[in-house]
Amino acid sequence: MGFYRRPQEVVHRLPLPKDDEKLGIVARALGASNFAVFCNDKLERVCIIPGRLKRRFWLKEGDLVLVKPWVVQSDKRGDVIWRYSIMDRQKLKEKGFTVPEL
Repeated sequence: MGFYRRPQEVVHRLPLPKDDEKLGIVARALGASNFAVFCNDKLERVCIIPGRLKRRFWLKEGDLVLVKPWVVQSDKRGDVIWRYSIMDRQKLKEKGFTVPEL
Protein backbone atom coordinates (compact mmCIF):
# COMPACT_ATOMS: atom_id res chain seq x y z
CA MET A 1 0.00 0.00 0.00
CA GLY A 2 1.19 3.42 -0.85
CA PHE A 3 0.95 6.58 1.13
CA TYR A 4 -2.13 8.57 0.15
CA ARG A 5 -2.04 12.31 0.57
CA ARG A 6 -5.25 14.30 0.42
CA PRO A 7 -5.09 17.36 -1.80
CA GLN A 8 -4.64 20.55 0.17
CA GLU A 9 -7.27 23.23 -0.16
CA VAL A 10 -5.84 26.29 -1.87
CA VAL A 11 -6.60 29.54 -0.09
CA HIS A 12 -7.06 32.41 -2.53
CA ARG A 13 -6.74 35.92 -1.10
CA LEU A 14 -8.88 38.30 -3.07
CA PRO A 15 -7.30 41.78 -3.28
CA LEU A 16 -10.03 44.32 -2.62
CA PRO A 17 -9.88 47.88 -3.97
CA LYS A 18 -8.51 50.41 -1.52
CA ASP A 19 -9.52 54.09 -1.37
CA ASP A 20 -7.29 55.20 -4.25
CA GLU A 21 -7.88 52.12 -6.46
CA LYS A 22 -10.68 51.50 -8.97
CA LEU A 23 -12.32 48.47 -10.52
CA GLY A 24 -12.41 48.48 -14.30
CA ILE A 25 -13.24 46.51 -17.43
CA VAL A 26 -10.72 46.26 -20.26
CA ALA A 27 -12.44 47.92 -23.23
CA ARG A 28 -9.73 47.39 -25.87
CA ALA A 29 -6.02 46.74 -26.31
CA LEU A 30 -4.03 49.70 -27.59
CA GLY A 31 -0.71 47.93 -28.10
CA ALA A 32 2.63 47.96 -26.24
CA SER A 33 0.95 46.82 -22.98
CA ASN A 34 -1.45 49.78 -23.05
CA PHE A 35 -5.16 49.17 -22.56
CA ALA A 36 -8.27 51.32 -22.57
CA VAL A 37 -10.04 50.53 -19.28
CA PHE A 38 -13.56 51.68 -18.35
CA CYS A 39 -13.48 52.25 -14.58
CA ASN A 40 -16.35 52.20 -12.06
CA ASP A 41 -16.13 55.99 -11.59
CA LYS A 42 -17.42 56.39 -15.19
CA LEU A 43 -14.00 57.41 -16.59
CA GLU A 44 -12.06 55.69 -19.34
CA ARG A 45 -8.35 55.52 -18.56
CA VAL A 46 -5.37 54.43 -20.63
CA CYS A 47 -3.71 51.89 -18.35
CA ILE A 48 -0.42 50.06 -18.61
CA ILE A 49 0.85 46.84 -17.09
CA PRO A 50 3.96 47.70 -15.03
CA GLY A 51 7.14 45.89 -16.05
CA ARG A 52 7.25 43.77 -12.89
CA LEU A 53 3.80 42.33 -13.75
CA LYS A 54 4.06 41.95 -17.56
CA ARG A 55 4.80 38.23 -17.47
CA ARG A 56 2.45 37.47 -14.59
CA PHE A 57 -0.88 37.91 -16.41
CA TRP A 58 -2.33 38.50 -19.86
CA LEU A 59 -5.29 40.77 -20.48
CA LYS A 60 -8.06 40.59 -23.06
CA GLU A 61 -11.22 42.59 -23.71
CA GLY A 62 -13.85 42.16 -21.02
CA ASP A 63 -11.45 41.25 -18.19
CA LEU A 64 -12.14 42.73 -14.75
CA VAL A 65 -9.03 44.50 -13.43
CA LEU A 66 -7.90 46.55 -10.46
CA VAL A 67 -6.54 49.95 -11.53
CA LYS A 68 -4.35 52.31 -9.54
CA PRO A 69 -4.67 55.80 -11.08
CA TRP A 70 -1.49 57.82 -11.47
CA VAL A 71 -0.87 60.80 -9.18
CA VAL A 72 -0.49 63.03 -12.24
CA GLN A 73 -3.35 62.74 -14.80
CA SER A 74 -5.31 60.52 -12.42
CA ASP A 75 -8.47 60.88 -14.53
CA LYS A 76 -6.72 59.75 -17.75
CA ARG A 77 -3.91 57.30 -16.87
CA GLY A 78 -3.31 54.38 -14.50
CA ASP A 79 -1.59 51.07 -13.79
CA VAL A 80 -3.24 47.66 -13.92
CA ILE A 81 -2.21 45.91 -10.69
CA TRP A 82 -4.50 42.83 -10.67
CA ARG A 83 -6.70 40.78 -13.01
CA TYR A 84 -9.73 39.12 -11.44
CA SER A 85 -11.10 35.74 -12.52
CA ILE A 86 -14.75 35.03 -13.27
CA MET A 87 -15.31 33.62 -9.78
CA ASP A 88 -13.69 36.72 -8.25
CA ARG A 89 -16.20 38.92 -10.06
CA GLN A 90 -19.06 37.16 -8.27
CA LYS A 91 -17.29 37.42 -4.90
CA LEU A 92 -16.78 41.16 -5.38
CA LYS A 93 -20.50 41.60 -6.10
CA GLU A 94 -21.33 39.65 -2.94
CA LYS A 95 -19.04 41.91 -0.90
CA GLY A 96 -20.93 44.98 -2.16
CA PHE A 97 -18.52 46.42 -4.73
CA THR A 98 -19.94 47.92 -7.92
CA VAL A 99 -18.53 45.99 -10.86
CA PRO A 100 -18.57 48.03 -14.09
CA GLU A 101 -20.16 46.61 -17.22
CA LEU A 102 -19.29 47.42 -20.84
